[in-house]
Amino acid sequence: MKAEYSRYLLKFKRPSGTSRGVLYDKETFILEVSVDGKKGVGECAIFRGLSFDDSPDYEEKLQWLCNNIQQDSEFLKEELKEFPSIWFGYEQAMLNLKYGGKLYFPSNFTEAKSSIMINGLIWMGDVGYMEEQIQEKIEQGFRCIKLKIGVDWKSEYKILTKLRQKFSKEKLELRVDANGGFSKYEAKIVLQQLSDLHIHSIEQPIKAGNWIDMAELCSATPTPIALDEELIGIIEFNEKKKLLKSIKPQYIILKPSLVGGFSGSDEWISLAEQNGIKWWITSALESNLGLNAIAQYTFTKNNDLPQGLGTGGLFTNNFESDLELKGDRLFFRTE
Repeated sequence: MKAEYSRYLLKFKRPSGTSRGVLYDKETFILEVSVDGKKGVGECAIFRGLSFDDSPDYEEKLQWLCNNIQQDSEFLKEELKEFPSIWFGYEQAMLNLKYGGKLYFPSNFTEAKSSIMINGLIWMGDVGYMEEQIQEKIEQGFRCIKLKIGVDWKSEYKILTKLRQKFSKEKLELRVDANGGFSKYEAKIVLQQLSDLHIHSIEQPIKAGNWIDMAELCSATPTPIALDEELIGIIEFNEKKKLLKSIKPQYIILKPSLVGGFSGSDEWISLAEQNGIKWWITSALESNLGLNAIAQYTFTKNNDLPQGLGTGGLFTNNFESDLELKGDRLFFRTE
């Protein structure tokens, strides 16, 4: 078996705003494994500034994987535990090698017999740009919309208020993602304001790592809280268990490329369900290669909540997509 990788820079069609700043491009790495004329492709989807494995020796570790690709997978998993996005790419490449074509998790989804409901994502920007995106998503038929907040709460609150006046909670589910943009004091006020607007949930209201403060918020929140960045960098199984038991969130959000691939996501799901915590899966600006694999995995988990999967439409130079959006449902193209 042989392996090689290549670097690829995805370019945004329009600079995309988050509470961590504006994104213009997104670096990623494509891993190819081959044996006996068969090939498997995966994406090591590092997220600079957010990934736990955003380190100077990233490519060195990727080359190490290529040099050691014939080693036992359990050995590789242990060696790569601090490089979750590389392990994510390895898992994909091996699954694709096994199933061929564009397949990672064969199912009714990959046979175009079923689909996945997703939420529409609204990127930060000025009021006009955000309202323009919202209108577009509603016209497309989305019944669940997620808005990035935490930069200009006064304006963001006005947008949410207008939306809720126009659409009841029965007609439109609204989620918000703060990316840790509020202090604990601010978060308590915001959580009540969101509750008054019947907001479904808020992701990561305060910065990750503040377990005591987050536990305090989760214990008395009028708006359900979902942990997102909080899960990044929590590698050991017992530490995952400790986090969920300590904070007791209402939801967790799983980004496979950031939490140790599909096996890492499986661990979180198992622990969440044991503790009565609901969850959904979200992509994290992967190219269409990684997004395809995440969508296939997501379908196999039988979660009936709207999932946070992208559509690959943010970039000017993305790879050809195997996914197709019809309304708010994601389908796999079989032709």
